[in-house]
Amino acid sequence: MSSSCDGKHDPLVEENRMDSGIDSIRSVFKSEEPRDESCDFSGSRGGDGGSIGGSGDKFMSADERLDSAYGSSSITVESLGQIVEECRISPVAEEQVYEEPQEEENPLTAITEDGDTILHLAIIHEDEQFAQQLIDIFPKEVLDIQNNLYQSPLHLAVYLDLEAVVRSLVERGASLHLQDRDGNTPLHVACQHGQTDCVSHMTRDVSHSKLALVLHTHNWRGLACLHLAALYGQHEVMKLLRKKGAELNIQDGTSGKTPLHLAVELHDVVLVRMLLSWGANTDTFMFNGCTPLHLAVGRQDADIANLLCQSGADKMLRNMEDETPLDLADGNDDILALFPFDDIQISGRSVVGVNY
Repeated sequence: MSSSCDGKHDPLVEENRMDSGIDSIRSVFKSEEPRDESCDFSGSRGGDGGSIGGSGDKFMSADERLDSAYGSSSITVESLGQIVEECRISPVAEEQVYEEPQEEENPLTAITEDGDTILHLAIIHEDEQFAQQLIDIFPKEVLDIQNNLYQSPLHLAVYLDLEAVVRSLVERGASLHLQDRDGNTPLHVACQHGQTDCVSHMTRDVSHSKLALVLHTHNWRGLACLHLAALYGQHEVMKLLRKKGAELNIQDGTSGKTPLHLAVELHDVVLVRMLLSWGANTDTFMFNGCTPLHLAVGRQDADIANLLCQSGADKMLRNMEDETPLDLADGNDDILALFPFDDIQISGRSVVGVNY
């Protein structure tokens, strides 16, 4: 509210104004000439008897006016400027702005700026009891909400190895097929990190067709669950996946490697033995035509090359460079010993015993 100091008395203003006191000032100075300075009052009005304008005077009763200090005979012409300057009437007091009350957001349906639901947050903070309660009341659609990293609650529960939460989510029908920003399903994550309990829960009561779809899913690096388990040496996970019918000769999407190729590259003799005992194909070609035996010989790994030969690996298969495994031996006597001369063939026929 603004006013010009013109000395005029307005009874309506007198009646409605709770904190002006301006008319008291005018009554004291009614003999004075009108002043040019504007009275830019923006002081805040308090209903609790607080002080105004820093004068230190408390609010009096309504009959004595709320700011009787303005009517005090101690006010002089010299102090007027200071009083006017110290007193301000706030713009809010001048015109009340009505704002509709905002409805409180339901935390159960709220989503953070990172895309997390309250279930995501409960799992992130590893509050398993609260997470279990939310899983019980939320419909499947909420259980499968993915955050900004495309992680579902099941992804996070697996990452944090919250085995009980994983079990509850799977039992309530949470999707096993959703892929995060790296293309990993929750089962990919569990296979990579060797979380056998989580793998067991996610594969236990799932139909063969649904599980096969997950096991054949490649992440953005072209790797299936079995590839990740092989790459990270998760032998127990490999055993679980094999029991669930995982395809032992599945090829990755970038180079065509099977789990056996990967085990050979990693010099993982234990895994090579496991895969061979399960019937993994020793002669599967990569996209460049290399078999596991090519890789073993090329890496000068005589032990694994011997295992492959004993399992019936074809020694004469050629890769895209027209090389046989023998061509890659590079003078290694241990490996050359795996290729006796009577195994040398021409056009598929053994050289030994041929009459010229």
